[in-house]
Amino acid sequence: MRLIATAALLPTLAAAAPPAGEITLELKPFTIERTLAATALPPAPMVLKLEAEGWPAFELDSIAAHGSRVNAGDVLVSFDTKALDRKLEDARKALDSAVLTLGQSETELRSLKDNYTLRADAAKRAARNAADDLAYFSNTSRKSQEERSNEALKRSKQQLENAREELRQLEKMYKADDLTEDTEEIILVRQRDAVASAEFMVRMAEQDNRRILDTTLPRQAEDFDAGARSASLALGKSEVDLPRQIQLKEIEVANAKTLLGRQKDDLAKLEDARKTAEPIKAPAAGWFYHGVIEDGRWTTGEAVKTLIPHGSVAARRGFATFIPAGTPLGLVAFADEATARSLPKDATGAATLPGREDLAATATVKQVADTPGTDGRYRVDLAGNWPAEAPPVPGATAQVRIISYENPSAIALPVSALKASKDGWTVTVKLADGKTAPRPVKRGRVSGEQTEILSGLEAGQVVVP
Repeated sequence: MRLIATAALLPTLAAAAPPAGEITLELKPFTIERTLAATALPPAPMVLKLEAEGWPAFELDSIAAHGSRVNAGDVLVSFDTKALDRKLEDARKALDSAVLTLGQSETELRSLKDNYTLRADAAKRAARNAADDLAYFSNTSRKSQEERSNEALKRSKQQLENAREELRQLEKMYKADDLTEDTEEIILVRQRDAVASAEFMVRMAEQDNRRILDTTLPRQAEDFDAGARSASLALGKSEVDLPRQIQLKEIEVANAKTLLGRQKDDLAKLEDARKTAEPIKAPAAGWFYHGVIEDGRWTTGEAVKTLIPHGSVAARRGFATFIPAGTPLGLVAFADEATARSLPKDATGAATLPGREDLAATATVKQVADTPGTDGRYRVDLAGNWPAEAPPVPGATAQVRIISYENPSAIALPVSALKASKDGWTVTVKLADGKTAPRPVKRGRVSGEQTEILSGLEAGQVVVP
């Protein structure tokens, strides 16, 4: 009897237990918790940056240790300026040279302009005179020289003929005396010499005449013609070159002025850089850190490795941070889009410091960025309420847990139990007769793998995933 009774109860027990995978709905709290990794940072840190345009990088002579406490007036950073001082000296000398060069160019320009008319007139006169000389030679001088040479040759021949005739008369006269006296002999010798001299003069005159007619005058004609053409070309060239020389010199002066202006600017930038290279001192007591705190992030990277004596600091780029003592610290975190959208303003959560999880601290959301940064994450600013015995220092990290949404009595299902359709979301419910049917539902918030159901289901119903 006892065995039969036990066997009869087995179907009943099997019917009471829901099949594996079925979910019996019940009301229970539904919460969304967000965890943020935050950093304690001042709202407006003093970033050290060398605002110098004329010097790309500054060599470090000394730098305070990272994270050191400093007092007002302490030297945070000092620089080795030997290379910069040499560059300044060279720039000043170059500027003096540029001033002299500009003055010389301006003097040359004034001289070109003042002498322009004189040089242009000289070229015109030279062309005119060369043309006149060619015309005079062609029309008058050449013919005159030919006539003069021919006449000289003719006179030489006539003188020779006269000398010969006189010698013939003397010989005829003395021959008739039968006896020639000494005086008469001397006269004959002299006359013979005169004939010989006249013959020589005739030969020279003939030679000179040929030279003049065949060589000298043609060459003179060539020289006058070449001179006239050369002077004409020089005139045309001067008419182009003289204005061009003035234009080129004006450009040279303008370039010299531009260069001088740039050198003055460069020198001014170097002088500003030299002032910038003075030692940087702490304006008050506080903390000194290597690296830059900007936009809620502490940037270190490769640049911090050079922050050592004889290392370098790039100009116009932050390299260190000073935080005055007593500066209130806030918390800055960066969240993904889902977390950022779920954080209500003024939501408060628990904050814990690594290693001091026993201390109670809270953090309140003050602002969530409307747009993401370049890394796709949203900045979240929080206000921290820290225990007096363990206040955070700048750069300290904290873990913040915030309940961003809470429904004390809700129906929740695994996200995988919902199916999307053209009309919205549906789930499969089990009916009283054991059959199943789709049921439209309105989905609420999502927490992990669970989703809130706002309508369409009631507690006690069975859902078949």
